[in-house]
Amino acid sequence: MTENQNGIKSFLKKKDVQISAKRYGIDALGAMAQGLFASLLIGTIISTIGQQFGIDLFVKIADYTKVATGPAMAIAIGYALNAPAFVLFSLATVGAAANELGGAGGPLAVYFVAIIAAELGKLVSKETKIDILVTPAVTIISGMLVSVWCAPTIGAAASSLGKAIMWATNQQPFIMGIVVSVLVGMALTLPISSAAICAALSLTGLAGGAAVAGCCANMIGFAVMSFRENRWGGLVSQGIGTSMLQMPNIVKNPLIWVPPVIASAITGPLATCVFRMEMNGAAIASGMGTCGLVGQIGVYSGWAADVASGAKAAITPMDWAGLILISFVLPAVISLVVCEVMRKAGMIREGDLKLDL
Repeated sequence: MTENQNGIKSFLKKKDVQISAKRYGIDALGAMAQGLFASLLIGTIISTIGQQFGIDLFVKIADYTKVATGPAMAIAIGYALNAPAFVLFSLATVGAAANELGGAGGPLAVYFVAIIAAELGKLVSKETKIDILVTPAVTIISGMLVSVWCAPTIGAAASSLGKAIMWATNQQPFIMGIVVSVLVGMALTLPISSAAICAALSLTGLAGGAAVAGCCANMIGFAVMSFRENRWGGLVSQGIGTSMLQMPNIVKNPLIWVPPVIASAITGPLATCVFRMEMNGAAIASGMGTCGLVGQIGVYSGWAADVASGAKAAITPMDWAGLILISFVLPAVISLVVCEVMRKAGMIREGDLKLDL
């Protein structure tokens, strides 16, 4: 390696610019989902409460959370990248621009643009005596230029892909119900963000319902099948927290993932073909499952919005039965039965699902 290359490497290390799959594909993507949760998603929940109980103030509050979505995502991404203060605060403008220019695929546009702007801002941070001017200027101008240049294209591509998935699900609800449910459910358990993926692709409708089914299958599945090892703490932490807690155990014995995957492959097409369960709330809720019951609240908010607009006559007992069965009952029963069969066959051993709680 040449002296010049060593110098660049040392400079990047000093600036904490780490070009890696973990930094960008896990840390930044997960942070983007948190930014979405702290703005658009919580706003959707507040709005639903306001609409159902006639609290106009809640509806007004929700309107402001939607406006803050782009800045919240960008700042969250900057935080995950350890951006200095001036860079972090400047990302608010970048996020607002990228989200607006990205249209329906705004979250994905924010993701790419915020990473570029944050890293460029970090490179110049505290390198001059007029840092108060240089760092915000570089962060904002670079972010705005990249937004104008590629945010509409990124947003359109993400939107088109999401629409293609939703179209395919409507055309082939059985096959796509399995595909979407299994893949999004696995994404939820992997150290990546299923919520961010669903938000980036604007995944709603039947495809969104299948995504909810897959996420619930993993969360409820692992929570129930590991109850003997983790008791109530594990039931709560996985059932309304995250199945990602099982990743270290999956690495040790990948077979423990089989019961939830089978559950998702069954509940996905049931959601799309039998119950016609649609996620017409915020797209991010499609990838949340039972985490804080966000997936269920998202489905309900979609129902409420459809009833209010006249697209749906009323919320029926079949709707509620489908939501409860797909979200809780079937994932628990299927995962537990498959797990017990695998335990007796010696494929899953005592302690394989133990968490350090």
